[in-house]
Amino acid sequence: MTDLPAATQRSRVRVPLRFGDGYRVDAELVTFHGLADGQEHLAVVLGNPAPGAVPLVRLHSECLTGDVFGSARCDCGPQLREAVERIAERGGVLLYLRQEGRGIGLYNKLDAYALQDQGLDTYAANTALGLPEDARDYTAAAQMLTALGIDEVDLFSNNPDKAGQLRDLGIGVHDRVPTGVFTTAHNVRYLRAKVLQTQHTLPLGELTELGVG
Repeated sequence: MTDLPAATQRSRVRVPLRFGDGYRVDAELVTFHGLADGQEHLAVVLGNPAPGAVPLVRLHSECLTGDVFGSARCDCGPQLREAVERIAERGGVLLYLRQEGRGIGLYNKLDAYALQDQGLDTYAANTALGLPEDARDYTAAAQMLTALGIDEVDLFSNNPDKAGQLRDLGIGVHDRVPTGVFTTAHNVRYLRAKVLQTQHTLPLGELTELGVG
């Protein structure tokens, strides 16, 4: 287990969230001092967990193209929308982490998209650019959870690496709760690559049956 440098809460503010499909929920947004990577990560506190219950938590990496513009090349926007509602129903936290493009940044992500258009999968495209397949580090996420008084979570994710990193950083993962599967004709190859390359818990058979890519 890694000894984490302490982070502290910087501010908390109530914000009403409104989504394009009409869903509405009030959230509390929390900012922090002392995060290891110096980024402006954000905790979105939703709902009211039952006393003694393990909170539902999602580590959501920023995706400008998917979260804001509704890009169909990934499943990030629908995952964000689903996570907000699921966490609000049960009580927990969504950590919005400024790690665009699995940590390589927006411009590099778009360069990788261009290589994907030539036939490479999402991981091979990163490698061809001389970049890591996945550069994300969840030290700041563990700091944020600790600063919120959370030492055990039910993790809302299909990604085993997130659970593994949190455990190594001293955060207990009681359960890993799978997200929905949000396929389009444009993201099936991307989702299949996540299963084959990084063991995401998605139904590979169903993705193969779509016959795209």
